[in-house]
Amino acid sequence: MLFGRRRKRRRERELDPDEIFLDSSNLSDFDTGQLEGRLEKPIERNTFAGIGVVALIIGTALVAQAANLQMIQGERYSAQSERNRLRPQVLFAERGAIVDRNGFALVYNEAGDDGFVTRKYESPGFAHLLGYVSYPRRDSSGKFYDTEITGLSGVESAMNDVLSGKNGTLLVEEDALGKIQSSGTVKPAEKGQTVTLSIDARAQRAFARSVKSLADSVPFKGGSAILMDVNTGEVHALVSYPEYDSNVLSSGGPSEVIAGYQKDTRQVYLDRAVSGLYTPGSIVKPMEIAGALTDGIVTPETVIVSNGFISIPNAYDPSRPTIFKDWKILGPMNARSAVAWSSDVYFYTIGGGFNGIRGLGIERLKYWYDLFGFTSKTGIELEGEAEGFVPTPAWKEERYGDPWRVGDTYNTAIGQYAMQVTPLGAARAVAAVANGGKLVRPTLVKDAPLQGKSIPVDQAALQVAQEGMRLGATEGTSKGLSDLSFVKVAGKTGTAQLGVNNEFHSSWAVGYFPYDNPKYAYVVVMERGPAANLVGGIYVTYHALRELYQTAPEYFE
Repeated sequence: MLFGRRRKRRRERELDPDEIFLDSSNLSDFDTGQLEGRLEKPIERNTFAGIGVVALIIGTALVAQAANLQMIQGERYSAQSERNRLRPQVLFAERGAIVDRNGFALVYNEAGDDGFVTRKYESPGFAHLLGYVSYPRRDSSGKFYDTEITGLSGVESAMNDVLSGKNGTLLVEEDALGKIQSSGTVKPAEKGQTVTLSIDARAQRAFARSVKSLADSVPFKGGSAILMDVNTGEVHALVSYPEYDSNVLSSGGPSEVIAGYQKDTRQVYLDRAVSGLYTPGSIVKPMEIAGALTDGIVTPETVIVSNGFISIPNAYDPSRPTIFKDWKILGPMNARSAVAWSSDVYFYTIGGGFNGIRGLGIERLKYWYDLFGFTSKTGIELEGEAEGFVPTPAWKEERYGDPWRVGDTYNTAIGQYAMQVTPLGAARAVAAVANGGKLVRPTLVKDAPLQGKSIPVDQAALQVAQEGMRLGATEGTSKGLSDLSFVKVAGKTGTAQLGVNNEFHSSWAVGYFPYDNPKYAYVVVMERGPAANLVGGIYVTYHALRELYQTAPEYFE
């Protein structure tokens, strides 16, 4: 019994409520947020089961992914890992050189200290002809995101596909630290082709220097000059001034120089030879006389007297006739002398009709201007070529709501009013007079296939135009060229009035040489100079031909 009571007391001590239960009145003495004064319960078996299931799922997913990476996609990732160790690097293609017809380098490549190749341009005098490029560009980390050298203007742009070549690829093997272990060419770069131009650097320099000298000294706003083979269309000189420096634009600096180009009011970026449009003035007269003779408007010996003006009755006010002036009193003129002395009265008459001569009329006048190529693009390889323009009655009605009058025909007949041509278009027209009526396509590529068409003009009429231009150089408006003892020149001048009060002029000189065996046509236009200087074109031509004779006498043989 004693033994039993002892065991009972042991059990009663183990179940002593003071050791297990808490008096609810004492709960306020515990920090319940820390679970003080709370009954602790064991974790239920279901919770352990749930944890086990989740662990099993995660383990199964990891095993499955490991199997996928090792067995299913292991080979692909292994190959990718190998490739990640090989870094492709661009092998830049060497851009083709640009040389003149005699092999003189106008554009060539020069390697810098870092091996990067840049273009070097002949300068000055060649900018608009050659153009410039943009180089491959890097991001902030030094990696190339543009890997091409691209022509942006001139020959660089027009012949970019030929000059460019094709970049190659170099694979560079690196270790985990980025150190190069080996390298090997996967695809070699292909060098661009050399382009041989029809341009003669000697002729280009001669005309460029003469144009710049006169433009800066007078001053003129700018100028252009062209020398072209009358039989093949090959262009030996193509000058536009003012110009930029191709080396500056390609390299992108100095920034202040480029900013100066943009602010220059003379339109530095305009290629005047190809994209410039100018009122031609009297340079259209040789082509007009050829058309008028072919159409039977006059004969070579038809005489028209210039008393300094013609007077047209005014239907609205008979007391105030409309006067159309000649540039001076020239007296009796026939077809040849009218071209030589540039008689406006003569060309008013054959263009619009007067004093019993019916004239060509605006439709036929435009027809001949079109045939000689004044209103169409020449098709030269350069981009941005402009198209000439001859006004018509329909154009005037649409633009001004005004009817066409005979005075509009008169002014168009002397290359004024709204007529515009490009210097290159004028060169092609002059060449057609010189070569017997073939409208050849100007080209910048040496030995390019001949392209063009024949003009349906009477050959005897063309000969009168040629004789008139030769007479102009010996005693007429182009007489200054007669001092060039080493060559016989056929020439024609032109003056286009500009400004509100005709205070400015553009001065033209066009022609060809040698006269007895025509080979080269020239065109010079000096843009927007003072009215006092009307012989700018003749001045440039004279000095350019003298320099060309000293450096390349074969031009005059």
